[in-house]
Amino acid sequence: MGWLFGKNKTSIVTAEEALPGRTATMPVPGRHAVLDAPLAPPYPEGTEIAEFGLGCFWGAERKFWQTPGVVTTSVGYQGGHTPNPTYEEVCSGLTGHAEVVRVVFDPARVSYEELLKVFWEAHDPTQGMRQGNDVGTQYRSAIYTHGPAQEKSALASRDAYQEVLTTAGYTPITTEVTPAPEYYFAEDYHQQYLFKVPNGYCGIGGTGVSCPIGLTTGEA
Repeated sequence: MGWLFGKNKTSIVTAEEALPGRTATMPVPGRHAVLDAPLAPPYPEGTEIAEFGLGCFWGAERKFWQTPGVVTTSVGYQGGHTPNPTYEEVCSGLTGHAEVVRVVFDPARVSYEELLKVFWEAHDPTQGMRQGNDVGTQYRSAIYTHGPAQEKSALASRDAYQEVLTTAGYTPITTEVTPAPEYYFAEDYHQQYLFKVPNGYCGIGGTGVSCPIGLTTGEA
């Protein structure tokens, strides 16, 4: 995707280098095209939010909307400097953002640890500023956590998955794990893209190495 818009960057820009952005927010569709749930808050009572970057967000979003217990999903931009960026700006490498999926889930039906398993197995988290043929800082692997419980689980799952990846011959995980920064919705045409364009590009592909669950709660 990013190669459509000029030279990719493989180091994250500084705040001083980043594009200025804008104050106007992106219009958000009212309902999810597949799950018929709201894309924007307020979300149904009792749900929780998880946010993940795992390469091109078109294929990544589909992985999560197909997961039982997920109430709604959306795609957006997170972890950069430019307020309310456009897709073209993110793909330029001049905003610092990653392409991400917001997952709103019912913890009574699917645990955060199970979502982490989907995340790890859906991509190769050892590739740094790329995912497969998609090269650029916007394709980096990231977990943006909401609260200390998610952070603890994310770090524990990273360590557990690193063990099995190392055994399988992979290099160290490059996934950033950090408290969730501001989430900016992507344009309407990116939302549920692979539902709207069933034969569209999907750059998502995992390592084939299973992620252990049950070891990822972070409990002693």
